[in-house]
Amino acid sequence: MDLTDDLSFAGTEFWPHFAWLREHDPVSRHPDSRGGFWVVTRYADVLSVYRDATGFSSRHGMRLGTNPTAVDAVTGQMLIVSDQPDHAQLKTVLAKGFSPAAIPHAEDLVRTVVRGLLDDALAAGEVDVVETARRLPTRVVCALMGVPREEWDWLGGTMNDAFEGEDEQSRLAAHAEIFLYFSELVLDRRDNPGDDFVSRIAADRRSTADGTKRPLTDTEIVVNCNGVLAGGNETTRYSAAGAVLALIENPDQWEALRTDRALLPSAVEEVLRWTTPGVHVLRTATAPTTIGGVDIAEGDRVTLWNVSANRDDAEFGDAGRFRVNRTPNRHLAFGGGRHQCLGARLARLELTVFLEELLDRVAAVDIVGEPRYTASNFTWGVRELPVRLHSA
Repeated sequence: MDLTDDLSFAGTEFWPHFAWLREHDPVSRHPDSRGGFWVVTRYADVLSVYRDATGFSSRHGMRLGTNPTAVDAVTGQMLIVSDQPDHAQLKTVLAKGFSPAAIPHAEDLVRTVVRGLLDDALAAGEVDVVETARRLPTRVVCALMGVPREEWDWLGGTMNDAFEGEDEQSRLAAHAEIFLYFSELVLDRRDNPGDDFVSRIAADRRSTADGTKRPLTDTEIVVNCNGVLAGGNETTRYSAAGAVLALIENPDQWEALRTDRALLPSAVEEVLRWTTPGVHVLRTATAPTTIGGVDIAEGDRVTLWNVSANRDDAEFGDAGRFRVNRTPNRHLAFGGGRHQCLGARLARLELTVFLEELLDRVAAVDIVGEPRYTASNFTWGVRELPVRLHSA
């Protein structure tokens, strides 16, 4: 199986391949046009690399297929392609924008968005639940950023084009539109600050190597706003839609949740483990080392396959089953170590409210068309899921 080919992930056939690798070749060498890379598939090994931020760098890109020139342009400025001390300095500022103190109204906002989406879906009867789920994180993140309401759907659609456009040219064009949009938004917030994420980080200051502090540059704000919107849009959309599919395919788990709402916290974690929208991440070895007994040379590229780690029976008993009461559940859907996802709290909140409202307002869900999946080795999930909703 060619892990560099997005079409390898156009369905669900890749799961057995990773199961074979975990058992027979857990740290394997994979060829590509740049001389090859390591494929790490077992949970313990993936977690060990995540935790070793000194031995493995993010500065040279965090996914296969990244343009090295583009990465070099934002290294140290964009959170996901930064190492210490830049990573900690940026995360300190950006994390404040997602703290409970910064967004005390987050649950009310999420619930309002979810109820509006379910109103529309129930009125329609038959819907593509993926399209419904896509609007949830987009509208929540846009509201937190202070994006005008009339631009939410356009920005979400453009972000979708940036990752799922028909060809590389259309994807690059969409990314350019998003960067231009955020550049203009930052300029506006500097002149007209408000109580929103962009205004708060524009007014904050990051530490520097000499111990002083300085404001974030426009580029730092723009590239990280893009990262926040992309991360929220991709993760929650696929997890929410994947949750519906998993509950349809496992009716006993749907009934368990309907009977006992105390299972919601563990159900959310199981949804995240089961769906794992973030397929892989890339690291570069900064010195000779070993992973799972395999020698890794300085400069080697190492890929961590979250989708494989989260189905590892050595960590998750009966990992191939969807169980809403699974505890403990130390999944890696948000990564691990210092690079754990900035928006994890917000994503969990969105999924929790989505499931609560779904259980309250929907008695049953029927599939009325074949599920289709995104063809991507980076962010993966249900791309289309036509369903019929029955009101409770």
